[in-house]
Amino acid sequence: MSRTNRRVYAGVAAGAALTLALTGCGVGGDGGADSGGSGTDGKIAGKITFQTWNLKGGYEKYFDGLIDAFEKKHPGTTVKWVDQPAEGYQDKLSADAAGGNLPDVVDMGPEAAYTLAGAGMLLNVAEDDPEAEEGYLPTAWDAMTFDGIDGGTYGYPWYLNTGPSFFNTDLFEKCGLDPEKLPETYDELFDQAAVMSENCGDEGISMIGRMPTIETFGMYGAELMNGDGTEFTFNDAKGVELVERYQALYEDSGLTEESLNALQTGELDSFKSGQLGWLPGSSYTLSDLKKTAPDVAKTVEMGPLIANTAPNMYLESLVVNSESENTATAKAFARFATDPKNQLAFAKEASVFPSTAGTLDDPYFTEDDGTDEGRLRTEAAAQVGEAVVWWPPAFSGGPDVENLREQIAGALLGKKTAKEALDDAVDYSNDRLAKQ
Repeated sequence: MSRTNRRVYAGVAAGAALTLALTGCGVGGDGGADSGGSGTDGKIAGKITFQTWNLKGGYEKYFDGLIDAFEKKHPGTTVKWVDQPAEGYQDKLSADAAGGNLPDVVDMGPEAAYTLAGAGMLLNVAEDDPEAEEGYLPTAWDAMTFDGIDGGTYGYPWYLNTGPSFFNTDLFEKCGLDPEKLPETYDELFDQAAVMSENCGDEGISMIGRMPTIETFGMYGAELMNGDGTEFTFNDAKGVELVERYQALYEDSGLTEESLNALQTGELDSFKSGQLGWLPGSSYTLSDLKKTAPDVAKTVEMGPLIANTAPNMYLESLVVNSESENTATAKAFARFATDPKNQLAFAKEASVFPSTAGTLDDPYFTEDDGTDEGRLRTEAAAQVGEAVVWWPPAFSGGPDVENLREQIAGALLGKKTAKEALDDAVDYSNDRLAKQ
């Protein structure tokens, strides 16, 4: 699923996922977590509204089948499916919540859920449906558990996404690097980026296409927050070291001026134009490259996501409106949509990964079919077992993201030291957090 901000999922432009072809739905209600089981109190009946984020235009058949199966399983229920466009989605969520118009079941990530949970708008499923936890991967469940609020869990984990690194091997050869020795750690990445810059920088070629994000700090080894999730701490020694590596690269022309402002879409465009050596990707980056940049796709070799610690992954969940007039049906539907059978079906349709316990053991994720796509899928699925949702839910996708980028850009331009830049970024984010 393509998203704005971080939901672009590591390099896919908005809308790319909607080009995926739909085949059979495969939805049903008899797998894994028992929707409407002992963790769902009250009568499952009546009407609810289910809202997704930029999923119409490609997945109608899947969701129509999902809803039909739920309504057959629970006679007397009606699920109205609505979908909102990617642009301005989080602002709309906030406006709907403030106006008392939040749908019963809503698709959102940890960041948006954190804000609404702090305002008391989301159901604490750990408290209200405690048996649900055992049905999901611990890392996914933990990503929806907010220590900075009350330690509650505010959503049923839905789909995950992660992916490998993509390397332009033609550029490696052209710029004096060995395409058989692709970087796997940040030390290796920065060392090879320096070589690429020295040999090809005057042609506008670089290894890295944009500034570090909050996830980068986590993968590099910085401590992003204190233990109880009440303060940001990514201005520690490892965080400063990361920014200093970027400073050194920029001074040696290993980062272009454009990269100081580039977002994920700009990074993707640079890779597609053959000017970038490394692209952190997702599970559907390869198909996008083959379709929109076939000449570059022929040069691509995949490798692990660059990380000194655990690789990053992204998560979407289904949350339940705490003020729903039909909580029992809302919970039942959220459990149903995120049960193992339905998560597996959706993962196959959308090139994502399920968050339910044990589902990644399905042969679809473990057996390489000999295609590039099969290799990508199996390697990325294996990576999910090690991955972490590094984005702290309390870190705003708007103000905090922009401020961090501006502070790091200031350090690269020599306006402040790396430590001063991160101190300012942390102070800003902590001030915002304290006011929430």
